Amino acid sequence: MQFSDLQAVKQRFGIIGNSPLLNRAIDIAVQVSATDLSVLIIGESGVGKENFPQIIHQFSHRKHGPYIAVNCGAIPEGTIDSELFGHEKGSFTGALSDRKGYFEVADGGTIFLDEVGELPHSTQVRLLRVLEAGEFMKVGSSKVLKTNVRVVAATNLNMQEATRQGKFREDLYYRLNTVPIYIPPLRERKEDIFLLFRKFSVDFADKYRMPPIRLTEGAQKLLSNYYWKGNIRQLKNITEQISVIEQNREITEDVLRIYLPDNEMETLPSLLGHSTHEQRMFANEREILYQVLFDMRKDMNDLKASVRELMAGKQMKAPSSMETDELQLIRSQYVSSPKDKDAFVPAEFSPLGMTQPEEKQDHIEDTQEYVEESLSLQTVEKEVIIKALERNQGKRKLAASELGISERTLYRKINEYGLE
Repeated sequence: MQFSDLQAVKQRFGIIGNSPLLNRAIDIAVQVSATDLSVLIIGESGVGKENFPQIIHQFSHRKHGPYIAVNCGAIPEGTIDSELFGHEKGSFTGALSDRKGYFEVADGGTIFLDEVGELPHSTQVRLLRVLEAGEFMKVGSSKVLKTNVRVVAATNLNMQEATRQGKFREDLYYRLNTVPIYIPPLRERKEDIFLLFRKFSVDFADKYRMPPIRLTEGAQKLLSNYYWKGNIRQLKNITEQISVIEQNREITEDVLRIYLPDNEMETLPSLLGHSTHEQRMFANEREILYQVLFDMRKDMNDLKASVRELMAGKQMKAPSSMETDELQLIRSQYVSSPKDKDAFVPAEFSPLGMTQPEEKQDHIEDTQEYVEESLSLQTVEKEVIIKALERNQGKRKLAASELGISERTLYRKINEYGLE
């Protein structure tokens, strides 16, 4: 797609940004719109997935037909079949008349199924039949109806993981995923963050009839390096808060930091040696991965302290790779031996603290040999999860909060390691 055409699409649908990943997603949406292929839009919550089904619909031959957006996660499981496929009068309590479902109403147009990963299994079976044969039956009816609908779905779940766990039908996943479109999170679109902030600040200035807020250079840097777990939705929310609350319209780094949660203050390091696609596969693992690494560092410090106790009285040389402050810590607990200036003995065994001659000291030998264990990341990760669950009496929500990960990620890890 030419640059001018791309900019026209962005302006028409209110999309802001020049990230290559974003431009690629728009390009794919426009190209696939001319077909009737099913499209699965993948991306985190708050990245703006709802814009892309409209692009696909408006650039297709169905643009004069109906367009219906359905949030599958907001409809109760007991009524979702009726909402999507309709029902016959008397088919269940409260069915006082016949009702058309969304697939019947959207005949000849496009239906957007947001949060499709939340569909119950019974509804997944019905949806699969619509995608394969264009057929469905109303709840309480045995009559087969036909529909000609373009299905565009979206999810923020890891669908491959959901299919492995049996939460989502694999055959339905491949039918929906005929053409995948990945919408990048804000942390992969750093060049767009300030553009979005500036647009929101102008919008809220007009809305509340006040001058727009501005960022200092330090505040701009902090804004770009922030993790933005809530993506565009979170950025818009924070911009509105600052616009309403702050009297000084020039926002410094210190002021901006007040509005940003501390647990997302820094962008986590990227995985070196992996492509962008591979990094996305690991995105759901990063939260627990970094928590495990931090816990490993703490465990190593505890291990060093234990080793120093075991080595009490034995000649010990400080490793050449040891950091200066760690070496000073050891020297504060040990004093130099007069016989060997490179050896250390505990302070309580030094000649200054002894009542007997030094030459009569018994030589203390270790009875245990320290062997460095090589632990796999999976083993350490499993142990950390077990400890967190034990500390919280098996309460997963509290354990997930302690680990700094989502409850859904913790649930998946529990199943993966067989910790039920």
